[in-house]
Amino acid sequence: MSNVNNEKRLEMGARKRNTAEAKKEEARNRYQAILRNCPTSPRKMRLVTDLISGMEVNKALDVLKFSSQEASRRLEKLLLSAIANWQSKNEGVRVEESNLYVKLIHVDGGRSLKRLQTAPQGRAYRVRKRSNHVTLVLDSMNKEVEKTSI
Repeated sequence: MSNVNNEKRLEMGARKRNTAEAKKEEARNRYQAILRNCPTSPRKMRLVTDLISGMEVNKALDVLKFSSQEASRRLEKLLLSAIANWQSKNEGVRVEESNLYVKLIHVDGGRSLKRLQTAPQGRAYRVRKRSNHVTLVLDSMNKEVEKTSI
């Protein structure tokens, strides 16, 4: 009876190990940058992220640079960070040749700071100062360029 349990335990460990290695391999081929606890409301940030979703990287940088919204400055820095992460994993390959684009960008709500604002007749209203987390993933349109460099 105990041999059967030991075999199952070993089998479970192997499966866990294999999935962990698969996740590591996927992370090596994933180029991303994450912005956490950004003090802008998620709704305002989503307006800007929808502008650059699926766009080529240089064009997205231009759009963010000339956008008047405050969230675009933070996203521009995040996009530059994601490009730098791509460059560190793909040394010797130029960004212009790789045709990078914004594969995925999503905004999640972060923690809300709850503050009180005075209201009439001795009451108080609760003000929620929202924050967000932004995840930006880049990908290359031509995969064969990266495979030859590795």
